[in-house]
Amino acid sequence: MRTGFHRSIARAAALSLVLLTIVLIPHAVFAQEEGASQELFTVNNTWMLVATFLVFIMHLGFACLESGLTQAKNSVNILFKNTGVIAIGLVTYAIVGFNLMYPGDFALGQFFGFAGFGLDPGAEGNTVAYADGAYTYWTDFIFQAMFAATAATIVSGAVAERIKLGSFLIFTTIYVAFIYTIAGSWKWGGGFLDAMGFYDFAGSTLVHSVGGWGALAGVIVLGPRLGKYLEGRAKPIPGHSMPLATIGVFLLWLGWFGFNGGSVLSADPELVSLVFVTTCLASATGIIGAMAASWTVQHKPDLTMVLNGALAGLVGITAGADVVSVNAAMVIGLIAGVIVVGSVLLIDRAGLDDPVGAISVHLTCGIWGTLAVGIFSAGHSFLTQLIGVLAYGAFAFIAALAIFFALQFTIGLRVSAEEERMGLDVGEHGMEAYGGFQFTH
Repeated sequence: MRTGFHRSIARAAALSLVLLTIVLIPHAVFAQEEGASQELFTVNNTWMLVATFLVFIMHLGFACLESGLTQAKNSVNILFKNTGVIAIGLVTYAIVGFNLMYPGDFALGQFFGFAGFGLDPGAEGNTVAYADGAYTYWTDFIFQAMFAATAATIVSGAVAERIKLGSFLIFTTIYVAFIYTIAGSWKWGGGFLDAMGFYDFAGSTLVHSVGGWGALAGVIVLGPRLGKYLEGRAKPIPGHSMPLATIGVFLLWLGWFGFNGGSVLSADPELVSLVFVTTCLASATGIIGAMAASWTVQHKPDLTMVLNGALAGLVGITAGADVVSVNAAMVIGLIAGVIVVGSVLLIDRAGLDDPVGAISVHLTCGIWGTLAVGIFSAGHSFLTQLIGVLAYGAFAFIAALAIFFALQFTIGLRVSAEEERMGLDVGEHGMEAYGGFQFTH
């Protein structure tokens, strides 16, 4: 009786093993063919979502940095713009931006394509088949959408303290919805620069320089703030909160781990780890470079220069964080830190009033970082990198100038002199950032 029972158990176990083999082996083969198991798919997708909320936190960093480096009487205005930008970026990217940036097929050569309005994951959009098990369609969209708003946020700081709120929001909508996305398709969407071999890992040019060119155009059209230049000489207009600016930089540094680490587009342990190290060390050497340069030139250690040095290193390494060595990353960051100090001083002397140094950080160092890929990374051409820089510069700068001039000659671009002296918080919003105080100069 006991023997028969044992035999029955053995038969059942054998049958179960056969059934499991029939079920699991094809599943394993399928997963291998598709590029990832269901478990790896989940891990990859989870990391991409973590990277997404790290990039989202960068918008708080921008808000803190910009408000800290500007006058207290304009703090509400700065915070309002940074809140509005993320909303505009997300919504426009959902309606048209995502499908402009990733059109699939290009209708006009390799320069322009459009996959239609709205979002549609299709039958395989949320399965292992979508991106070889790296992420779902929805994760792809939300991660890229966080990048989209960053370009306009860069412009926000450069034109701070004198631009009309409504005009800035209109500019943001057009620039993020169409200019950033069409330009982005040239590389990340498989356009003509991608075919040429142009390389920009996480956006030194595609995000930061595109934002920087828009910032430069805005500063030129707007002109300097009242009291910035007296008798042909630049007069410092100090920011109201260095602690707030410092918090902003550290939030941005934190977010950059998602910005660059997420751009691996999977949870590949070796590559994500390398990108974390190159990103962090470039920022550290950026601080050292800016510290040395500013201390030498200005004869005193300038905190604002050091803060921008950290960001300069981050922007500089963003184009090649996955393809340069750790030593090269430190050199790239160090040079970026020196460059940003010289750029801030030169731009100031040229009569271009950029309250937060956005042009120097994002445009100057974005260009440097993109060209550095051609210098420090084997297999990437310096000439091709230069062509990419020039193509993006021509398109983004001319488009931004056209939008700003159109706004200037229609609804107006700059607030009145009286409103500027009073502060945009009261003039544009009817409120103050710090209750009980009146900021009139």
